[in-house]
Amino acid sequence: MKFTELKEILVRSGLDTYELAVLSHYLQNYEVGHRNIYASEARKILKKVDRQIDPGEIRWNIPFPATPQPKFTFIDLFAGIGGMRTAFQSLGGKCVFSSEWDTKAQETYFENFGEVPFGDITKIESSRVPRHDLLVAGFPCQAFSIAGARGGFDDTRGTLFFDVARLIEAKKPEAFLLENVKGLKSHDRGRTLATILNTLRDDLGYYVPDPEIVNARNFGVPQNRERIFIVGFRRKSAFTEFTYPAPVGKDRTINDIKESEEVSVKYYMSTQYLRTLEEHRRRHEAKGNGFGFEIIPDDGVANAIVVGGMGRERNLVIDHRLTDFRPVTKIKGEVNRRGIRRMTPREWARLQGFPDKFIIPVSDAQAYKQFGNSVAVPAIAATGKKILKALEF
Repeated sequence: MKFTELKEILVRSGLDTYELAVLSHYLQNYEVGHRNIYASEARKILKKVDRQIDPGEIRWNIPFPATPQPKFTFIDLFAGIGGMRTAFQSLGGKCVFSSEWDTKAQETYFENFGEVPFGDITKIESSRVPRHDLLVAGFPCQAFSIAGARGGFDDTRGTLFFDVARLIEAKKPEAFLLENVKGLKSHDRGRTLATILNTLRDDLGYYVPDPEIVNARNFGVPQNRERIFIVGFRRKSAFTEFTYPAPVGKDRTINDIKESEEVSVKYYMSTQYLRTLEEHRRRHEAKGNGFGFEIIPDDGVANAIVVGGMGRERNLVIDHRLTDFRPVTKIKGEVNRRGIRRMTPREWARLQGFPDKFIIPVSDAQAYKQFGNSVAVPAIAATGKKILKALEF
């Protein structure tokens, strides 16, 4: 049975998202000895399915099948569309648990990895999570109510970081990698980060080197995307061996990630919208302010892709290959003849280092959101290599 056939059977059986999560985790872990934690509940769910499923005969014809003989195991928290998983799976790891609450992101994850992530992490008991070697998480940065009072674990309660800490405490992985926005370093005058480090070091007993600001541009993608990486080890010997990765010295430009063929006219700006953007920028510049609208040359590097606001307009490109200027969406004015367009979702995927085989099953609006919220895969993979080397995996 191919995965595509399995997916149709599961959808046809009317299983809800939680049932799909349990069952897909069970099937994904059937051959690697981590299925027992899902088995009892999965067998009950299988009784709802209108066709018998033999876990051992599923052919995972998906872009990113599980590693058949993994070197290590990991769990993927705040998984998004699987940027962390893409990186660590490429290093020989087996993901034994994933969690992501956004249903559209779950859909993309399922298409690419054959697994529906569990939902809200705050409702997941640690007993439902298998033991693992590494924990990876791109956790959201929420304001800490009393950050900096050095209450450690108590300070983090009520934040989503607490759920990361809770699972680290319960499962005691050999190492972890946490990713967050650069601003975490200065948030609340550094007290938020101090609380996080206090929790990880003093309360949980992990050896944590000083966090590093890592720029995706230094690892083979043409995007200025700075993020803070926090790495921790259970054993001091691994901690002393670890160093953050050095830049690879491979500069890439927008031209390296642009579509090879003509793209739809829907990505091209209308003359009226362009005029509005240019007028806004002139007004802001006259006041000494910046404005998000920017056209990136082919030999340039993108600004960090972000969700909402001027997220797409701050990374416009020039592309003169359009041959049919008839609009396919409702726009004011004509399609511009200057070749100015938004990047496509596939180009955003490349800016984050996702391979072209990565499936984008959602609308453009959702795709921009998902890639804008994701991690830069090559930067994660480079750091992952260093972690595994320190662990001697």
